[in-house]
Amino acid sequence: MEFNVSSAELLKALMDVQKAIPAKTALPILENFLFRLENGQLEITASDQELTLRTTIAVDGESKDGSIAVPARQIVELLKALPDQPIVIKTAGEGSFECIWNNGNSSLPYFPASDYPQIKTTGEDAQQITVPAEVLAEGIGSTIYATADDEMRPAMNGIFFDVAESSTTLVASDSHKLICYTTPEVKAAQAASFILHKKPAGVIKAILDKQGDVEISFDNNNVMFKFGSTLMICRLIVGKYPKYRDVIPQNNANILKIDRIQLLNTVKRVAVCANKASNHIKFDLKPGQLEITAQDLGFALAAYEKIACDYNGDSLAIGFKSSFMIEILSNMTCDNVVMKFADARRAALIVPSEEEEESEKICGILMPIMVS
Repeated sequence: MEFNVSSAELLKALMDVQKAIPAKTALPILENFLFRLENGQLEITASDQELTLRTTIAVDGESKDGSIAVPARQIVELLKALPDQPIVIKTAGEGSFECIWNNGNSSLPYFPASDYPQIKTTGEDAQQITVPAEVLAEGIGSTIYATADDEMRPAMNGIFFDVAESSTTLVASDSHKLICYTTPEVKAAQAASFILHKKPAGVIKAILDKQGDVEISFDNNNVMFKFGSTLMICRLIVGKYPKYRDVIPQNNANILKIDRIQLLNTVKRVAVCANKASNHIKFDLKPGQLEITAQDLGFALAAYEKIACDYNGDSLAIGFKSSFMIEILSNMTCDNVVMKFADARRAALIVPSEEEEESEKICGILMPIMVS
């Protein structure tokens, strides 16, 4: 194998796929990038067998096709230390390759490409959808924080993609809070669904170019995302996601409309004096006003703040975990939110106000807690 390439371009490609290199593995070959050169195109693959990232870059001038596995840490550190310049990479005998730059070179080991495990992709029966990259990034960003870390219920550790004929909804929940992101821009010929683990969801959000479309194909075991010159393949979470629509409140009659930033900052201030173990705060709602309180009797801490608001409904005292409330409000981008309550024991619905652009996109549910 031999090819010429820009050091900066190669480094960018390696950094794009490096997130799939495992920190620890029982298969040492997975600590390497797989280089496959054919017809002037260098395909670079990294995998931990659960998550695979692959990208392709064009090489310069004449090249000699071939395939090798190269040590990830050393090649990345070398390229980071090089200024942008043309470099030559070529095999130089049994088990080693050279990286040659303007006034120097290095020799690194390589391993046979045949040692690299076969990457499983989606099957012939895979379903396909196309998602605008900006919508996918927004959907993942709006929901990923609500996923769980639950070994007993692995389905809750990912984002549920509920694809329908009219729209697609991304759902995440840890049983205390539930977030739905719905977009009419993504539709399918027939209803389908899959659960994407939070780790690959975070990876694709980080490397996604916000322009263009993402082609998604999925079957019962794997999902494949294709955008630009990058391909991501990952194993899906197998399991049945709870019927999330059944828990979304429909007729909460007590309605609070308030500035999101004002509410967020008030909750943050009051939560400073909440019990560190429980993070409990209390909302006391009356027409036209909201009082938020917190206390930690063990350390003689207490906080109270009253704010004017638009509230229509019965007088109501309801408790929440402040950290969950802060998460939901921080991950919305609207100016005003609407909170709808039934009573102190049932879940509160949190949505952007009707005037907001995202009013039909985001829906949050927060379970209350009992407070004295």
